[in-house]
Amino acid sequence: MVAFLNGVSAATSLVASLLFLRFWRDTRDRLFLWFALAFLMLAAHWWAISLLQPGVEARHWFYVLRLVGFILILAAVVDKNRPATR
Repeated sequence: MVAFLNGVSAATSLVASLLFLRFWRDTRDRLFLWFALAFLMLAAHWWAISLLQPGVEARHWFYVLRLVGFILILAAVVDKNRPATR
């Protein structure tokens, strides 16, 4: 059941990534591109956890993918809220 739920999380993260990629294609706003990359990282994390099922000792390395995803989201928000230069 846990592997199934991890797979569902991977699939929904991939769908979210594709939706943000479509929004980026329509608007060319960098925020959507960064969010698409972030959700792609989260999908990779869930995929790796569900399919590879590493031992408890090595499992923490997969959370680096999740950390990168959240850092991308934070960078996107900071980049969007920066004052515009003239």
